[in-house]
Amino acid sequence: MRNPIKFGLVAALAASVSASAAMADTVKIAFIDPLSGPFAGTGTNGLHQYEFAADRLVNEAGGVLGGDMFEIVAFDNKISPKESLIQLQVAIDQGIRYIAQGNSSGVANALTEAIEKHNRRNPDDRVLFLNYSAVDPALTNDKCNFWHFRFDANADIKMDALTDVMAGDDSIKKVYIIGQDYSFGKAVAAAAVKNISEKRPDIEIVGNELHPIGKVKDFTPYARKIVSSGADAVITGNWGADMLGLGKSVLENGYTGPIFTYYAAADGITAAFGETGKGSLRLVAEGQINPPVSMRATEYYNAFKEKYPEGNISQARITNVIEMLAKAINEAGSATDVVAVANALEGMEHEGLWGGKMMMRPQDHQLIQDVHIHAHTDDGITFDYDNSGFGLVVENTVTMAAMDSPTTCEMKRP
Repeated sequence: MRNPIKFGLVAALAASVSASAAMADTVKIAFIDPLSGPFAGTGTNGLHQYEFAADRLVNEAGGVLGGDMFEIVAFDNKISPKESLIQLQVAIDQGIRYIAQGNSSGVANALTEAIEKHNRRNPDDRVLFLNYSAVDPALTNDKCNFWHFRFDANADIKMDALTDVMAGDDSIKKVYIIGQDYSFGKAVAAAAVKNISEKRPDIEIVGNELHPIGKVKDFTPYARKIVSSGADAVITGNWGADMLGLGKSVLENGYTGPIFTYYAAADGITAAFGETGKGSLRLVAEGQINPPVSMRATEYYNAFKEKYPEGNISQARITNVIEMLAKAINEAGSATDVVAVANALEGMEHEGLWGGKMMMRPQDHQLIQDVHIHAHTDDGITFDYDNSGFGLVVENTVTMAAMDSPTTCEMKRP
C-alpha cells in the first residue's frame, strides 16, 4: 500500500521543483557574426568565448534575477550588413532583446541604425546592442544612440595609445598605413595621420592606401610597395584572413620593422606567423593574458582550453560584456525592461577578469579601460594562441585610455 505521508512529500517536492522551473526564464543573447566564409574562424571562436562566459560566469553562479539563465543564440551574418539586418529581424521575432556583434564596423553601423529605428517604432519590444568589437569611432560619436554600448576601445583610442609608443621610438622616420576599404579601415587611417602629425611631425607617411575587404588573394603587390617605400613601421587595422595575408606577404618580401596592428592574433593567425612574426608584430588591445593577472584568470583560461582545445581567448572583452550585462539586469530587476538595463549599464564601473578597472562612459556608451601594446613572442608565455607556443605579452600600458577624450555624441534618451 502506498504511504500517503511519503507520497505527499514527494508530490510537494515535485510541485516545488516544477514551480521553480516555471518561474525561471532564459535570457537570450543573439550572436550575429560570420560563421561561414573567409572570416568564419574569427566568428566561431568568438561564439565559443560567449558560450563559455555565459555558462561559467553567470549560469554556474546561479544565473540572474534569482535563477534566470543566459543562452547564446548564434546567427550567421556572412559578414554582410544586409544579411545581418535579416538575422536581426529573425532574432527580434524570436523575442531576443540583446544583440551581440563585433566583426566589421560596416555591419555595426547597419545594426545600430536598424535597432534605433526599431526601438523608436516598437516601444514595447525594444532591444539593446552589445557591440564587443566594432571600433569605428562614429558609433559613439555622430552615430551614437541610447541603445548601443561599445565594450572595446574605439579606433581613435587605440591609435592614440599606439602612437604614444611610436612617438617614443626615434628609429621610426617613415610609416606606411594600409587597411581594408570600409568604415573601420578609413577610421584607422585617419586616426593614424592625425596622431602622427601631432606627436611626431617629423615622421613621413610614405603610403596610405586601402584594399578591398576579404577579396585580395595575393598581397604581394602591396607588400612590395611597402618594402620599396623604405618604411620603418607599418600600421594596419586588418583582421581575419586579410591580416594574415598582408602580414605574411610583407615579412616574406623582406620587411623587418614593426607592424603595428589591431587584430594580429589567434584564430590561426598566431600559428601562421610563428617565428616570422617575432620582433615585428605588435597589437594594441584591451585585456592582459600574459602574464595572467590573477589565479581566477588562470583557472578561467585553463577551463576554456579544456572545453575548446583548439580555441583561444582572443577577445578578453567578451567576459566584460557578459559580467556587466548580468550586473545591469540584476540592478534593473528585470531582463525585459531594456531601458532599465541600459540605465544600469550607463556609468557602471567594473573590475575586469583580465585586469584593470573600467567604466561605461554615460555620455556616449564607450567603455573606458586600460589599453595595452602587446608583442607577438614565445618568451614569457603562460597561455599561447593556436597551440603554437607563441602568444602575446604586454609591453606598454595606457591606464584608462582616453578617459577625458571628447565626443560629439548627443545622446537622446527615452
